[in-house]
Amino acid sequence: MFQNWQDFSGPWLSPVGVGFFAGIGGLILLVVVVWSVFWKGLALWKAAREGSKPWFVVLLLVNTVGILEILYLYVFSKKKDAGAKPMGM
Repeated sequence: MFQNWQDFSGPWLSPVGVGFFAGIGGLILLVVVVWSVFWKGLALWKAAREGSKPWFVVLLLVNTVGILEILYLYVFSKKKDAGAKPMGM
């Protein structure tokens, strides 16, 4: 029936998308990863500085390619008061 192991091989056994990630797909993936890591780092840093533990945990665990992180930074986080004096003055 089967003469050797190569009879079992085929496109269904090869790693999925290897050819895709070698070209433009790899570049797209790299850009998405860098974008996501940037926004996640910025949002986690701000949540930690504000002492918001629930937001920190949610931002750490949920991956939304930067969407939730951007919403947190510009919608849900505390805004700095423009007229506030710096601490210690």
